[in-house]
Amino acid sequence: MPPTSRSTPLRLPSWLQVLALSFAVLGAIVWMAGQAAARVFDPETFTLDNGMQVVVVPNHRAPIVTHMVWYKVGAADESAGESGNAHFLEHLLFKGTKTLAPGEFSEIIQLNGGRENAFTSQDYTAYFQTIARDRLEIMMKHEADRMTNLVLTDDVVASERDVVIEERRSRTDNNPSAKLFETMQAALYLNHPYRLPVIGWQHEIEALNTETALAFYRKWYAPNNAILIVAGDVTAEEVRPLAEKYYGVIPARDVPERVRIEEPPQTSARRVIHESPRVRQPLLAMTYLAPSYRRGETEHAYALQVLDEVLSGGSTSRLYKSLVVDKKLAVSVGSRYSASALDLSDFNFYASPQPGVELEALEAALRAEIDAVLKDGITAKELASAKRRKRAESVYARDNLGTAPRIIGISLATGRTIEEIESWPDLIDGVTLEQVLAAARAVFRDESSVTGLLLPKPTS
Repeated sequence: MPPTSRSTPLRLPSWLQVLALSFAVLGAIVWMAGQAAARVFDPETFTLDNGMQVVVVPNHRAPIVTHMVWYKVGAADESAGESGNAHFLEHLLFKGTKTLAPGEFSEIIQLNGGRENAFTSQDYTAYFQTIARDRLEIMMKHEADRMTNLVLTDDVVASERDVVIEERRSRTDNNPSAKLFETMQAALYLNHPYRLPVIGWQHEIEALNTETALAFYRKWYAPNNAILIVAGDVTAEEVRPLAEKYYGVIPARDVPERVRIEEPPQTSARRVIHESPRVRQPLLAMTYLAPSYRRGETEHAYALQVLDEVLSGGSTSRLYKSLVVDKKLAVSVGSRYSASALDLSDFNFYASPQPGVELEALEAALRAEIDAVLKDGITAKELASAKRRKRAESVYARDNLGTAPRIIGISLATGRTIEEIESWPDLIDGVTLEQVLAAARAVFRDESSVTGLLLPKPTS
């Protein structure tokens, strides 16, 4: 479920790199795998009178803060025929309000020594600034302003639409791996809006306009559909009066329920082949429909995370040791799984062959590894090692100021709670060998899979 962002540092060029980001975030959740009683983030939370949830994560290592506003809306909430509208609106929120000229908020952030960005996924849209703690009020004032006072003109919208179209061309259409994964995503979901790219199909981006953008803004951008997260050198006592002053005065509005189209039963394996003269390194990818924390056979979500760690958690993992070290078939191999989607998720494999190795041979070897898991599961030693690695990573959970607000924001925007985040380590520790085997057998089914091949195409 690819997130996209407004500027290059966070804007990811391919579905595989998007998966890497989503699993970096999931890895951050993994970093919470210390004892639950330690309460790694120890967040404080309260709700404003207008329904806006506020979360404060004190971290006094440095006199800076990260200020984030998350909206519980993403690309999968767009109207039919308007793919890319959520991401387009994200761009447009930097184009000025009733009190600020286009780009002026960004200039204020730069003048105060801060940095900013925004990103959109299938399930949420988020805006953030990282800045000195004594500049927090400035951020709140202007972020609250653009929650309700966005001003758009046809000229501004047309110009920014061209920017988004060029973004799609450069990062997707001209990127063979991005094209492969976009097509695989469209093939994996037969009916659900996760089949649509976050950035949108070009012909539908071209039809977006001032009216469609403002309609989406007025429909979803409300304080009672938003989450404010402040992490850093602050306390809840300091944040509450500022939040009430700037966000609390914005009236709540009726926000529609997020109704998603159901995915039908899947009965046929699919195969996607993308050839391009731009390809220098062939790639094999395989993706299986999988449950998340909220949808599908949710009881498998924690076991699938453990299995993912066993399969590709470093140079001693099953896949790397077998296909790269022992058999020397691949130069890289791995798996990816995230449980944090609002709806269904997917479990992914990828591998690039060694020079001279055919993709068919690599695919057969990778499928043999999957079959071995389906037959025998994992070992007690692998299970214990995977849990131990996750516990070891917990010490790094608070090193990056952006980790806590991202983990918490994703979780709350997709219907989870602070308590569920805090209980994650205990639930991972409780995963058994039998649960891992059951999860693998529930997910690794050919009829709910897509296999993708990225191949070089000789120029004529």
